[in-house]
Formats: sequence, C-alpha cells, structure tokens
Amino acid sequence: MKKVLYIVIIIAVLGLGAYILTKNKEKNDAETAVVSQKNTAVTVRTAVVKNEVPNTDYLSNGTFEPSQQLEFPAENAGRVVSVLVDEGDVVRKGQVLAVIKGDRLSIDVQNAQAAYQNALADSQRYENAFKTGGVTKQQLDQAKLALVNAKARLDQAKILMGDASIKSSINGIVNKRSIEPGSVVASGTVLFELVNVSTLKLKVTVNEQQVSTLKVGSMVPVKASVFPDKEFKGKVTFIAPKADASLNFPVEIEIANNPGNEIKAGMYGTAVFGSGKSQQAVTTIPRKAFVGGVGNNQVFVVNDSVAKLVKVTAGRIFGEEVEVLDGLKEGDVVVTSGQINLQDGTKVNPVK
Repeated sequence: MKKVLYIVIIIAVLGLGAYILTKNKEKNDAETAVVSQKNTAVTVRTAVVKNEVPNTDYLSNGTFEPSQQLEFPAENAGRVVSVLVDEGDVVRKGQVLAVIKGDRLSIDVQNAQAAYQNALADSQRYENAFKTGGVTKQQLDQAKLALVNAKARLDQAKILMGDASIKSSINGIVNKRSIEPGSVVASGTVLFELVNVSTLKLKVTVNEQQVSTLKVGSMVPVKASVFPDKEFKGKVTFIAPKADASLNFPVEIEIANNPGNEIKAGMYGTAVFGSGKSQQAVTTIPRKAFVGGVGNNQVFVVNDSVAKLVKVTAGRIFGEEVEVLDGLKEGDVVVTSGQINLQDGTKVNPVK
C-alpha cells in the first residue's frame, strides 16, 4: 500500500514540474517576442548633407632622392695602385678617383703605336708605287684598309689605358667606397658610388583627379618630416603619362633651395598641392556614406526612421568628403556606418 502511495506522489511531483517548466517557457517566449518587436530597428550612424566650400589642398608623401646617383665600375682588371678620395669627399666632374695598375696596358699602347706606324709607312709606299704602276689598285686598297685597322687598334689601346684612371663624370659626393690600395679588381667591379644632392627630387603619387590639376613647371611647397617648421620650394619636373598598378600617377618635384644640404637623400617629405583658386560651395557627404565605394553611386537616406537606398551622382573627391552632383540636397541625412545590415526600407535607429 505504501509503495503505491509513493508512486502516486512521484507522478504528481513530476507532473507539477512539467507544468511549471511549460509555463516558464511560454512566459520567456512572450518576453522574447516583445523584445524582438522593440528591437526591429537597426542602429546606424548618420551624417547631414552639407553645402560648403571644399578644401582643395591635398598632401602627398614621398622620399627625397638625389638628382644624380651613379656607380663607377672598373673598366679593366688589375691591381689598385692608389685611391684618391674617401667617403664624404666632394668631387668635381673629370676628377681622378682611383688608379689601376696599367703596365700591361702601356705595353699594348706601344705595340699598337708601332703597328700603326708600320701600316702608315706601307700605305705611303703602296700609294707611290701605284702611281708608277708598281702595284695594283687592289693592293693599294688592302694597304689603306690595314692602316685603318691599325689606327682603330691604337685608339682602342689608348682608351683602355685611359680607363686605368677612374674619373668622376658628375659633380657630387662620394657616398660609398668599395676598394683599398692594393686591391685586385675584375672588370665591372663597382669601385665608388657618387651622389649629387645639390638638387633633390621628391617622388610622390597622385590620383587621377589630382593629376589633372598639375602641370610641369608648377611651383609646389615641400616640407621635410625632420624640419616640420621649414618650407622648401619645389618645381614639378615630371608627371607620368601612365598610372601605376595602384592607379596613381608618379610625380617628381625638384627641390633646389637646400642650403647646407639640410635635406638628405632618403628622408621623407610631403608635397602640398592646391589649386590656389576660390571655390564655390558644393554639396558634400562623407566618403564612407557610399555603399560599396564611391564608384557605385549609392547611399542610404534616412527619412522618418526608414532607410531608403538612393542613386546619386558623385563628383570630385576632397580627402574624406565627396561632392554630390545629383540625388541629394542640403539637410538630407545619410547613413555613414551600418549599411551592411540595411536593405531598402529597413527601419533604423539613427545615432550621430
């Protein structure tokens, strides 16, 4: 009898527990539904469409490079007899930098000189003999050809002899010296690296809209990162006719006013570009308002807490602001963050 009573009590307890769980689940589902209804709006950040005069100045960073940078290799193999300059020395065009032993080359010049004198004498004898009928026209032509060849070999020997003295072909500074007296070098061994920093080049890149405002010869203010308070004058000397792989156009700016060589090659610099013309007010929105990039010409406009996908016509880009030619008016509110969660007609909760 007691056993049956225990079973009845257990069944009653289990039934009561199941009932309570069912009620709790229904209550939770109801609360979740209420919260879901309250949170149907997507939270987004917005910005107001403005009419303003844009700042057309833009900056482009690059690296200063020497106007000339040359490596001087050995034309002939041999032992270095003397090195006449050191790293940091200022050299002039035509100055001898080093001398390579040229004993063998001197002998080659002497042999070539002797061969030339012999060919010259033969040519003169054959010419005199031809006048008297002693030799044929063919023999005279062969003698003249031999004279030409001998002269060419003599000139070549003199050039090689002259190459034993390594001379600078530019005005500049010795940036690197790779030899010492007594070194044995092979033909083509780089002996010196010379740079000319009397004028520097700042290499930067600009996009397609910016490059249209530039001209060769235009003056551009330039700043060096190590001298933030100084401004140097630069002149545009090159504008690439073709964009690089990133769709930007390489531009070179020459800087001539570098007193005391303050700016060193390899330093970072900034070119400040600007139209210098007064601009009329234009309609602009933040660049990040565009869905999928500026090229897609689509933005979400918020009206009565509803996001509408609107087609617009983008114009010029001013840094992080973009000109809008059509599709928006001043005072419109556009979504700048959260577009990935939106569709046309989605309810939104705008925050600034």
